[in-house]
Amino acid sequence: MKAHSPTRWRFKRPSVIPGFGMALGLTLTWLTLLILIPLSGLAVRSSALGWEKFWSITLDPRTLNALRISFGSAFIAAIVNAVFGIILAWVLVRYRFPGKRVIDAMVDLPFALPTAVAGIALTTLYAPNGWIGQFLTPLGIKIAFTPAGIVVALIFVGLPFVVRTVQPVMEEIDKEVEEAAATLGANRFQTIFRVLLPGLAPAVLTGFALAFARGVGEYGSVIFIAGNLPFKSEIAPLLIIIKLEEYNYAAATGIAAIMLVISFAMLLVINLIQSWSRRRYGYGA
Repeated sequence: MKAHSPTRWRFKRPSVIPGFGMALGLTLTWLTLLILIPLSGLAVRSSALGWEKFWSITLDPRTLNALRISFGSAFIAAIVNAVFGIILAWVLVRYRFPGKRVIDAMVDLPFALPTAVAGIALTTLYAPNGWIGQFLTPLGIKIAFTPAGIVVALIFVGLPFVVRTVQPVMEEIDKEVEEAAATLGANRFQTIFRVLLPGLAPAVLTGFALAFARGVGEYGSVIFIAGNLPFKSEIAPLLIIIKLEEYNYAAATGIAAIMLVISFAMLLVINLIQSWSRRRYGYGA
């Protein structure tokens, strides 16, 4: 008998489609020009500050507060979008009703709408004398010009990321799976949490990560509704712009580098959770 040769590690899997080398080269070149070189420039400029000056910028109370507002608001908005994005995707996939196509098209509106226009529209709605704000003000609820307004703006711009990520996966889940669970005695909550959500977990995490990343760097829709008060409603991207206008490029670079490190760390954790979810439940492999 002929002995089987040990499996060798291969750089790529065999494929009938040619052009791997050219495609990989173009991809790496494109990523280098658009991502690696700008980020490398940011890292080099930040390293020129020196540790003492870098830590003084990092530990500045105004910087810490701006970072807390930016990341905290983005995290809250991403969680809200994850919950309601699943519900909205479920409605669009599982039900037929008049106006479904209109609602489906409206989901993509934040993609097409300029962020400044979105910020002005949200401010008009939630200002104390706005269409919605005038009913909230007598109740002691203030949205515009507060951190709550930042969360509302980030929910608006981040919702499509969750819906469009979860919707295709949900369409692949057959209704027979739900019917089988009901036949076996599962109630609606058990069907959702034990049958459906495990299959949707990687997509939900991807949508959450995209919405979170968009929220951290969002600027246009936030500056109009936030109020931009230091130590109250000032976001980190706005603080970077302020430092640039003051010609304090070192501080602007330092804050940008801090945001980059924190964002990369959080996205890395989310990707690790995604990988664990795929291995655990066997979806998306």
